Amino acid sequence: MRRLSALLLGLIAPLSLITPGATATTQAAQPRDTISWAPCPEEPAVECGTLTVPIDWSRPSNGTFEVGVARRKATDPAARIGALVLGAGGPGGSGVELVLGSPQMLSPEILRRFDIVGLDPRGTNRSHPVVCSTGLMVQTPDPLMKSQADFDRMLAFNDRLRADCRARTGPLFDHVDSLSTAADLDAFRAALGEDKLTYWGGSYGTLLGQLYAERYPSRVRAFVLDSTMDHSLGTQGFMDTETWGSQDAFNEFVAWCDRDNRCLQHGKDLRSIWRGLLDRADRGELPMPGDPDTRLTAFQLISSALGAFYDPANWLPLSQVIADLESGRTPRADALPLAIDRTQAQEVSPNPFQIFCLDFRLPVRDYREFSKHLRRQAKIAPDMRYSPLAIGPVVSCLGQPDPIPNPQHRLKVRTDTPLLVLNSLHDPATVYPWALSTTQQLGRSGRLLTYEGWGHIVYGRGACATEAADAYLISQTLPAPGTRCPAVPPAEVQTLRKPVTPLPGTPGWMSSGLFR
Repeated sequence: MRRLSALLLGLIAPLSLITPGATATTQAAQPRDTISWAPCPEEPAVECGTLTVPIDWSRPSNGTFEVGVARRKATDPAARIGALVLGAGGPGGSGVELVLGSPQMLSPEILRRFDIVGLDPRGTNRSHPVVCSTGLMVQTPDPLMKSQADFDRMLAFNDRLRADCRARTGPLFDHVDSLSTAADLDAFRAALGEDKLTYWGGSYGTLLGQLYAERYPSRVRAFVLDSTMDHSLGTQGFMDTETWGSQDAFNEFVAWCDRDNRCLQHGKDLRSIWRGLLDRADRGELPMPGDPDTRLTAFQLISSALGAFYDPANWLPLSQVIADLESGRTPRADALPLAIDRTQAQEVSPNPFQIFCLDFRLPVRDYREFSKHLRRQAKIAPDMRYSPLAIGPVVSCLGQPDPIPNPQHRLKVRTDTPLLVLNSLHDPATVYPWALSTTQQLGRSGRLLTYEGWGHIVYGRGACATEAADAYLISQTLPAPGTRCPAVPPAEVQTLRKPVTPLPGTPGWMSSGLFR
């Protein structure tokens, strides 16, 4: 905890150096029309529809597009409280899909008391997705740049990809920031006929909840930020905290292996074995799972381990992969959460990462500065080297033109009911320091519940956390300050994590995924 405190003190980023961009106008929403609901093709018990909103909220006359929405009505209309919005992660997750799968994720009492609703954020899924050339996306350069020439090559590639995506997507490409999606959400509220919203946002969906609460505080009934983003960090703060989370998750994996004889490295020096695998990967000696003729890089191995750390249920399968690789065997194709797709069957593919590039300005001037970040990360994470979730977003957004519409800032939320922040102590993606920082920024408008376990997304991880969230959503009853819920075995977990967990992060959608 002393190391964590020191890290936090070192990450009070000079955000005054981040020039605010022009933000979207978020006036009271006046939807163009009501939603025409119809049974969803995937699930007739759920209603699907579209909502027409401006491409650019600051210039509504410049055209519109349709946002995909869904609604599952409360099972007990007489006890109905209102609408509960499910905010998906990513960027690139689907609120519509969360509504479709909600009976397997939410408690019966929540389903009884609320209409469960969601929208696909602009630029994703059913809401005019950002699309780019598949053939171009597979040419993404190695994010671990080793020279100024590599840095210049990445800048040129990013410029080329942005031009391609903009040409294929249209004008919405420059307006897929989460601040604009917050205005879409308020239009959705108005179309639903709700005076106030109840909200659960997971992972990247917490940013949408933060922005909505900041801009429409009088329309907030109860908001849960589950595994929260911290929208106040600069480049170093963002990269260092993510890297801390990567090493912390690895430390917890080693601790499990030391105490559980099911781990195939139990009684052995797992750290030494892991370092040996990374060295072999550097030399091109490790086979790709399911494809012994292709080499597994160290970046891919680290990305896959980080993806496994999203849920402690993956510790045992990861132990098996490590054993296979150490012994020279080729792991099964589905053994690691890799997301490498080298096929080009489709001319275009979705690429929602532009959302992140319009929400976060994380500049790096040149290769010299980038290499300093890498050296610092290697000290923070001696076993993991870095976090792909730190490198991927920063590299993917290099060269993004200024200003962006939704740059980082410290929260200024003033709501009647405080927002409830949930976070795992050992979350490898939305790391615990972010939860501490976000709660501090919220002040009296925030309350933190800590889950003393592992993984990404807290709701569903045992009765303590789930019942506290339910009580807050239903009756606006907050848990006591400082509430901490004990870790539960993976078998007892039933969470929303699968629909909101993205692939482990690297640039774009290619070399192992997006963000969270």
